[in-house]
Amino acid sequence: MARPRVKICCIKSPAEARTALAHGADALGLVSHMPSGPGVIPEGLIAEIAASVPPGTATFLLTALTEPEAIIAQHRRCRTSMIQLVDAVAPGTHAVLRRALPGVHLVQVVHVTGEGAVAEAAAVAPHVDFILLDSGNPSLAVKELGGTGRTHDWAVSRRIVATCGRPVYLAGGLRPDNLAAAHAQVGPYGFDLCNSVRTADVLDEAKLAAFFAAVRMLE
Repeated sequence: MARPRVKICCIKSPAEARTALAHGADALGLVSHMPSGPGVIPEGLIAEIAASVPPGTATFLLTALTEPEAIIAQHRRCRTSMIQLVDAVAPGTHAVLRRALPGVHLVQVVHVTGEGAVAEAAAVAPHVDFILLDSGNPSLAVKELGGTGRTHDWAVSRRIVATCGRPVYLAGGLRPDNLAAAHAQVGPYGFDLCNSVRTADVLDEAKLAAFFAAVRMLE
């Protein structure tokens, strides 16, 4: 089995991007305005970071927007290679994005709050390139759309990986000490993390090194 890809999210500067890539990151997450959670940076800085990374590095624009025209306009300002939709969108939205932004990969987040996530992932999978399973709660008065640092029910995630027909990133509470279990139980295409490699909201090289050491043990 190939080594899982690793996306380091909540990148806040070109220097943090370089640090994450030097430790082995395959992809970088850049967080635009959110109702809650860590890592939010201005769109101009997202564009600067996305333009600064080596060719072939996947850059994810995390957006809480749900109207296609607003998402398209935001992406044209930020110029990432991928769009990560952290909230559910109306039917037909993905098709509009595809037509307007050819070549930009679409990633739909499914928050695993229960068994209903399996059907949600199955419904959206044909319209996107990747599914990302996270531990938010969009039903709260102030939506949680990522960056919670919590794990969720990996048995549900495993069913989604086995049935959705798309590569799946797993997010939510991943650490060096639970990575092997996540890999064995879920079998995702990749891992996505933010809080577990930061200290005082700064990317922590020691934590990055420990996480990537755990990743190498999976090979």
